[in-house]
Amino acid sequence: MITSIDFSRIDTALSTPVGWLELAVVAVCMAVGWLAGHRLRLTTAPETEVLRVGVGGVNRLIFPLVTLLLLLGARAAFRHYQPPFFLSLAVPLFVALALIRLAVYALRGVFGSAAWLATWERAIAFTVWVVLIFHFIGALPEIGAELDAVEIPLGTAHVSLLAIGRAALVVLLTLAATLWLSGLFEQRLMAAAALDSSLRVVMAKSIRALLLLVALLVALQAVGIDLTVLSVFGGALGVGIGLGLQKLASNYIAGFTILLDRSVRLGDMITVDGRFGVVAKVTSRYVVVRGLDGVEAVVPNETLVTTTVLNHSYSTRDIRVAIPVQVSYDSDVDTALRLMEEAAQAEPRVLRAPGPPTAFLAGFGDNGINLELGFWINDPEQGQLNLKSSINRRLWQAFQANGIRIPFPQREMRILGSTDAAPGPGAGAAPTNPPA
Repeated sequence: MITSIDFSRIDTALSTPVGWLELAVVAVCMAVGWLAGHRLRLTTAPETEVLRVGVGGVNRLIFPLVTLLLLLGARAAFRHYQPPFFLSLAVPLFVALALIRLAVYALRGVFGSAAWLATWERAIAFTVWVVLIFHFIGALPEIGAELDAVEIPLGTAHVSLLAIGRAALVVLLTLAATLWLSGLFEQRLMAAAALDSSLRVVMAKSIRALLLLVALLVALQAVGIDLTVLSVFGGALGVGIGLGLQKLASNYIAGFTILLDRSVRLGDMITVDGRFGVVAKVTSRYVVVRGLDGVEAVVPNETLVTTTVLNHSYSTRDIRVAIPVQVSYDSDVDTALRLMEEAAQAEPRVLRAPGPPTAFLAGFGDNGINLELGFWINDPEQGQLNLKSSINRRLWQAFQANGIRIPFPQREMRILGSTDAAPGPGAGAAPTNPPA
């Protein structure tokens, strides 16, 4: 039990050699703990995210825990001679330091390495240490009584500031611990390569939602709120969904449907709503489709469920690419077809299976013969325009070297009814006066 300081004992302790010995022991324990915190730091590979986060938390606790263990041992040894004073004062301070670092580690697990966490770390440390100081000097009970005396009317009840502060602290601590725990579960699930990516996302989202619900119920029960009031909240939520939240609710339901049936997965190449790209992120409300130009489109889940989605990598990543080419009628068609196949075979991205590159005579056009080159690739995320450009350049060089011409539109113009134009062969003289 932590008791308030009797300030008269400070002068008494400093007037004896044992008191100065206690101060020296406290300093030695702190020095040993500081050295242990720097020498016993654990390391791990940067690619193992879960271990890195866990090791970071352990490293933050080495100094206060080692110091605390040394202080407890020294206090137990001093008790054989006389009740220690400075050692008993240092123990709760280092307990508070360990709790502060543990709390900030939990916040880092929830929010990542955010810039504002450093400020919050200092704020939490300052708050805890100020509370301990007020307790040691005996002012904490008076402050608590003053806060308890200030009441705020809430309907027919009156709630004190102390009760509100306790309730807010319980709720915040419960939610922070829950978010930290769910974050650890999510990191472990995402690192499980044996599970499908969509299944990992579903399990992570479900565990987080379940833990948050349990934490909310526990926190409300802990602060003395009757859980039957949730029935009123549930009714209001149902009315809100029925009146104006249909789209939001349908997106969440569609999101879990997509994650469960695995029709769209992370890394898939899809075309939806006129957008082609890679599925970069799947959430319970939307899917992020990153185009080959780097632009990311946020597509609501309802769109993926209610419209046709072209999944280019659902069962296989192999896709067929076609390049149309037109040659003139006086060109050697067989040579052109052979050159087209050789140009495609020279590209390393072009596959030899399920079929080698093949050129076809597609038809006869107004200005030339229509040919088509077809081939397969299995890396659509690398783009198609760059591959088509490389093959077209090879074709142009090969056609130039083998005398195969690419036609261009030609038009013949005839001017009718002109008096200056000479009559054609076999044609009579133009009448001088047009008929009436």
